[in-house]
Amino acid sequence: MLRMTLRPKNLLICKENNMPLIKRDKTSMGQEIFEQKDIVQTILDTYIDNGSINIEIPNKINRVVLVASGSSYHCARYAAELFGLIANLDARAIYSSEFLLKSAFENSEDVLYVFITQSGETTDTNSALEKAKECGIKTLCITNKEDSTIWNAAQYKILCHAGEEKSIAATKSLTSQLLCALLLVLKMAQSRGIEVSDRIRDLNDITDIIDQAYQMHSKIKELARFISNYKNIVISADGSSYALAKEASLKIKETSYLNTHSYILGEFMHGHVALLNNKKSLLLYILNDDITYTAIKNLNKIKENYNPPICVIGDRTNQIKSAYNLNIDCQKPIVKTFGLLVIIQLLALEIALKLGKNVDKPHGLNKVVK
Repeated sequence: MLRMTLRPKNLLICKENNMPLIKRDKTSMGQEIFEQKDIVQTILDTYIDNGSINIEIPNKINRVVLVASGSSYHCARYAAELFGLIANLDARAIYSSEFLLKSAFENSEDVLYVFITQSGETTDTNSALEKAKECGIKTLCITNKEDSTIWNAAQYKILCHAGEEKSIAATKSLTSQLLCALLLVLKMAQSRGIEVSDRIRDLNDITDIIDQAYQMHSKIKELARFISNYKNIVISADGSSYALAKEASLKIKETSYLNTHSYILGEFMHGHVALLNNKKSLLLYILNDDITYTAIKNLNKIKENYNPPICVIGDRTNQIKSAYNLNIDCQKPIVKTFGLLVIIQLLALEIALKLGKNVDKPHGLNKVVK
C-alpha cells in the first residue's frame, strides 16, 4: 500500500513498506534547497568526532583575511564576525576582485588568508590566492570541488560535501560553506584555548532549525506573492545579519531581476532612505537577534515618513508595524542563521516562480563548475 503526505508543499514524501521515497521540487534550485538538511548532517559527521573538530589549520594565527566573491563573499562576511565573537581573532572579508587591485596587503607569519569558492574555479578568487602564495602567505580554501584549481593550490583545505549544484543560484553550496567556515572558527578558538564545547554541541540543532524553515514553506509563499507586486525592494539588517541581507538581495536579484538594494539600517538612514520615495517600494528587515532601540526608532521613522510595507524575517516584535513577520523559534543566533538562510532561499525561489522566471538558468548568468 502506498501512503503519501505533503511536507512541506513541493516536497512530496511517499512511503511504501516503511521505505521513504522522495519526489522533490521540479526545479534544481528547489531540490537543492531541500537537500541542505542532509548535507549539514554529512558535514557534522565528517568533521566532528567526540567534540573534536577534524580540520587541519596552521598554528599561531592572530589575524584572518577572508577572500571571496558573490554568495561566497556573504559567507566570508558572516564568518569574519564569528572569528571576533567566538575565537577573539581580528578578521575581515574582502572581495576577490578588490584584493587583486591592492598593491600592498598584510603579510606576516600570524596571518591566515581564507579563500572561499563553491566551484574552486572562480577566476578572481584563484588569482587572489596565487598572488598571496607569491608573497609566502599562509592560505586555506573552503570549496565544494575536490581536486579543483584552488583545492590543489591552497596549503590547507576544507571540502564542503554539498555535491553537484546544478542551479546557477548558490543555495546548498553556500549553506555548506557557512557551516564549514563556522567549524573553522571553532577549531581556531580551540587552538587558542577557548572553551567552545557548548557551541559544538549546538551544531546538532541546525538540522532541526532547517526543518522548521521547510515547514514554513506555505507562509513563505504568501510573503513571496506579496513581495512580487513591488518593483523596488530594500533589504536591511544590523550587525552580523547584514550578510544575510546582502545574500537575500543577490538571490532575489539574480533569479527575479528585481531592483533590490541591501543596506545596514543605520547607514540606510543617511540619504539612501530617499529610495523609498519611489512608488511600489517595500522594506524587508532581517533580524537574527533581539531588535535594538535604534532599529525600532529608525524603522518607525521610515514608516512615518514614507509608509512602505515593512516585512520582517526574524524575531517577532510588536514595536514596529510590519505587514509580515516570519520567525523561527530559536534562542541561539548562530544556529538560527541557517534557518533564516533557508527562508531567504525559498523566498527568492517563490518570488521568481511567481514572476515566471527560470530560476535554474537566469538570463546572462553562467555557473563556472558544478
